[in-house]
Amino acid sequence: MPQVSQPEGRPEEPPDTATTAVTTTRPGGTGPNSVSGSGPYSGPGPRKGTASSPTPGHAHAGAPTTPASEPDARHRLTALQGLAALSLDAMASVAYGPESIVLVLAAAGGYGLGFTLPVTLAIAALLAVLVASYRQVIAAFPNGGGSYAVAKTHLGRRTSLVAAASLVLDYVLNVAVSVTAGVAALTSAFPALYDDRVGICLAVLVLITAINLRGIVDSARAFLVPTAVFVGAILTMVAVGLFRTAPVSTATADGHASVLADNATAVGALLLLKAFASGCSALTGVEAVANAVPSFRAPAARRAQRTEVALGALLGVMLIGLSVLIGRFHLQPVEGVTVLAQLADASLGHNAAFYVVQFATMVLLALAANTSFGGLPVLMGLLARDNYLPHVFGLKADRQVHRHGVLALAAVAALLLVFSGGDMNTLVPLFAIGVFVGFTICQTGMVRHWRRERSPHWRGKALLNGFGALLTGVSALVVTATKFTEGAWLIVVALPLLVLVFEAVHRAYARIGACLGLGRLPEPPRRARSLVVVPVSHLSRLTGEALNAAVSLGDEVVAVTVTHDTPEDRPATEALRRDWELWNPGVELLELPSATRSVGRPIAAYVSGLAAGHPGTRITVLIPEAEPAHLWQRLLQNQRGAVVAHAVRRDTDAVICRLRFRLEPRTHTR
Repeated sequence: MPQVSQPEGRPEEPPDTATTAVTTTRPGGTGPNSVSGSGPYSGPGPRKGTASSPTPGHAHAGAPTTPASEPDARHRLTALQGLAALSLDAMASVAYGPESIVLVLAAAGGYGLGFTLPVTLAIAALLAVLVASYRQVIAAFPNGGGSYAVAKTHLGRRTSLVAAASLVLDYVLNVAVSVTAGVAALTSAFPALYDDRVGICLAVLVLITAINLRGIVDSARAFLVPTAVFVGAILTMVAVGLFRTAPVSTATADGHASVLADNATAVGALLLLKAFASGCSALTGVEAVANAVPSFRAPAARRAQRTEVALGALLGVMLIGLSVLIGRFHLQPVEGVTVLAQLADASLGHNAAFYVVQFATMVLLALAANTSFGGLPVLMGLLARDNYLPHVFGLKADRQVHRHGVLALAAVAALLLVFSGGDMNTLVPLFAIGVFVGFTICQTGMVRHWRRERSPHWRGKALLNGFGALLTGVSALVVTATKFTEGAWLIVVALPLLVLVFEAVHRAYARIGACLGLGRLPEPPRRARSLVVVPVSHLSRLTGEALNAAVSLGDEVVAVTVTHDTPEDRPATEALRRDWELWNPGVELLELPSATRSVGRPIAAYVSGLAAGHPGTRITVLIPEAEPAHLWQRLLQNQRGAVVAHAVRRDTDAVICRLRFRLEPRTHTR
């Protein structure tokens, strides 16, 4: 049979539009097919071979993904808005990245803290490598996807699924960690709220979800001011602190016990490596821009590259600046007080400026979850396009929102928040492992990319990516090993399980595609005798409209009614029989006796008998339903049509038509 171009074996799906007056379904397919569908292909993503579908790895760096003249351009990000929407995770990491380094080095006493700046400089160097790498990823893969897209093109399908699974886990955990960290800062300031932290976490999650359902641009506008305040406060604190020779205040640390080790260990390579791996938690979120390139305005790749560079520059300056201040003020970590709070106290004094830094940090930590809402739904859309997730995740709302991805992320994050009891320390050991796996896979894939492209200076670029892959790979191993017993084993188990889920979904779609004959020309259409069955329960305008539609659709029409031989039902049955004879519409009314109160099963059994007795006949069940003028009035309906449709769909192969008779306000006055 001749082959035809199909969208990578993707089964046809309904367009994401409002339902029409009449819809038709056939059991055994992948979903309802609207009679007013917009074409033979309506699944997520563009058709294969069209101009709107650039192949990953072969697009030009400046290739726009959405023309600026398109009406939805206002629902896409500028470079500045992208910084606010997609960088909150990375920006907020300065609140715990330097502290992670200090806490590890504290095992070597005051001497060990002297290595804070060298370790931070190594992390900043890795940050520069990652930013340079992801700029190239954005240019080569302007359709988004980050490490998933790179691995899919250069490292194979299975490796790409590992990258995707690691990103999914990281994004989900980022939401839970960010929300709990922000609420922890709030409950630290107001201890009376501590027992209500789970409820507060869920309330913050609902707020962020609601904002993102309005569109990524609206979320960027909402979070632009908090981001600007936080970055401005940190940079001001660093600038002022550089002119101090001693702390202005130590009020926050007074009375708190130091966490420096009494029996200081030597500063060896293992300790430095562990400090480096812990500090690399500050790099989470660097990949978010590359994952969400399609969310930017045209030229999307160029805007995303500028956002990536701005993110790297700001994050690097803040990390290095804070580390310099730690050394300048000889800061020692203490119990119950964050390193950032001590630095704000030492640089700005225990005054209003100190509380501005604390409040901005608290807000940004809570809002850092928005990075996941900007990146994960886009990634899930790409996975859906490739048949690794349900196609519903590829659908977009009017505001360019992958709303199903947003809601799924919120639901899983809510479960994590409830499971952890709103405790950040329960979730932190699970955090950042996935992102290092993604970093390593992405940069390894880019090495192969340069070897294949052999563009000018490709050896230097490949060496840079290879060095970055080595560093992030080592970091991933160290973080996993050091935190394995603290809960990291869950990620080690969850990652392959998620890959298996992707594979299972892909196999299911392959089976559906084979059953539908995707990729092959169907047999020529042929006319068959058609029989339309119309369930009725009484005479009304709805019955008349149903028979009008039925005689227009079929060669033969039969009306059926389910009867119950009980004293209370006999009068209604006799009245319908008498009225039908009086009306005489030219259509036979067949009574289907039922010993039970069931309505759907007798009709389904009758249709099954028709199909068995007339194998060449196309049988259609046309179900008339009244559609109230007001939404609340739907609660008054008996749902008889839905019951019949379910029974016929379950037990037969008949076509189901549900005729909507709209009740306008004037209808009631006739």
